[in-house]
Amino acid sequence: MSTVVKPEEQQMFGHPKGLFYLFFAELWERFSFYGMRALLTLYMVQEIFKAIVERDAATAIVYASYGSLVYASTVIGGQISDKILGMRASIFLGGVLMALGHFVLAIENDIAFFLALAFIVVGNGFFKPNISTFVGSLYEDGDVRKDSGFTIFYMGINIGGFVAPLLCGWLAAEYGWHYGFGLAGIGMLAGLIFFWSGIKKNVFGDKGMPPSQEVYEKRVLGISQKTLIPIIAFLCAPAIAWLLSSWQANYVSGIFKFIGFAVLAYLGYIMYNLDSEARKKLFMAVLITFFMTLFWGFHELSGSVITLFASRNVDLDGIMTASQTNALNSMFIIILAIPISLLWGYLSKRKLNPRTPYKFGLGLLLAGVSFYILSISGTSANENGMVPFTYLLVMYFIISVGELFMSPVGLSKITDLSPKNIVAFMMGVWFLSSAFAFQIVGFISKQLAVESTDANVGGLDTLGIYTDGFHLIAMYSLAAGAIVLIFSPLMKKLMGNVH
Repeated sequence: MSTVVKPEEQQMFGHPKGLFYLFFAELWERFSFYGMRALLTLYMVQEIFKAIVERDAATAIVYASYGSLVYASTVIGGQISDKILGMRASIFLGGVLMALGHFVLAIENDIAFFLALAFIVVGNGFFKPNISTFVGSLYEDGDVRKDSGFTIFYMGINIGGFVAPLLCGWLAAEYGWHYGFGLAGIGMLAGLIFFWSGIKKNVFGDKGMPPSQEVYEKRVLGISQKTLIPIIAFLCAPAIAWLLSSWQANYVSGIFKFIGFAVLAYLGYIMYNLDSEARKKLFMAVLITFFMTLFWGFHELSGSVITLFASRNVDLDGIMTASQTNALNSMFIIILAIPISLLWGYLSKRKLNPRTPYKFGLGLLLAGVSFYILSISGTSANENGMVPFTYLLVMYFIISVGELFMSPVGLSKITDLSPKNIVAFMMGVWFLSSAFAFQIVGFISKQLAVESTDANVGGLDTLGIYTDGFHLIAMYSLAAGAIVLIFSPLMKKLMGNVH
């Protein structure tokens, strides 16, 4: 298949020039997101909820609610972009809201804290689903450069995810939390500047415009939709801030239980009306989504329980701070992504590339092994209950390999297995799976919550709580991986010709 290139397309290193503007826009956006996330749990435990005994539990609920809403908002933002705003306006609106959220985080005030999180939730809903889609739109159908273009783009994500915790974590430790949050905001502004300069230089051509200028300009209540949507987005922030601040009632958990029941009921209705072959494939799409949710539920503990474990029970003296350990996952993804991609290519040529169910089973097994490593770390603890950093390093290495076994193939299989008339709906379900994963994070984090107002709590007081918890997580993940591998031959049959 030959490369398809339009004559007027601006090129850079063999790719559309717009790719590199999107690369840097996403790099800096991920810098801001992961820089803030690295500080978030520790900041809540040590500052926002420091005066209450249940500070770990409160932090767990807010962190889970925030993470769930961040990913759920992408479903709404994606729909608004497709039908009204277009990708350019959505990305810019999302970037402005996220930058505002990060800068509001730099204000030392509890109300400002929840409002900041709310702005980031709404902003991410507009930014995240559209920038990846924008990358795909730069290539014509049949362009063989698309896969390598996405590889370049996703490398930017992980560079941002690697560098941000190191720099924001260092600033927070040396000069104060709000300097770290402020740097995250500067990162988001840098991403916006790159994106805006790309628009000004016309490197995107006619891509990313509103689907219909008539709809874009349509007036509702006397205000054009292009103006009304940003106004509504800003007004949504106080409502979301209230939801997040009402952590004792935990309304967000109730909302997601209802959404989960409704989605499953609707999927059951759809399956009932499909023919046998399509029903089998859709069932597999739902199953893949479920196992990916489970994996992310364990993986995303890195920003909550594992960060607290690193702060309280890992000997990081002279190595890095607890918030900086959030960089380890992205570091290993950068190191391992190309070798594992080459491995799949090598195995494919020899017709040995494992089918998707086997990769998912192995990914869950690896997640289980990674938590088992942490669960046995207590055997090497010193008299202060501090374990060697090596355990954390090995854990992140193993779970990163598991991530590369599962995450890159999951989304493409959802589109392959879903009936054509509900592909968009299933893509929304896939995004929601990450939102539900944070509910798992919240549940586990609450079970491992330490009740204390002592700022220096840790050592032997918390070691057993964490290692026992990690052991249970390991057992559940290993069991899930084993079940997937045992039933993989059956799953292959259900998937039909989808690899």
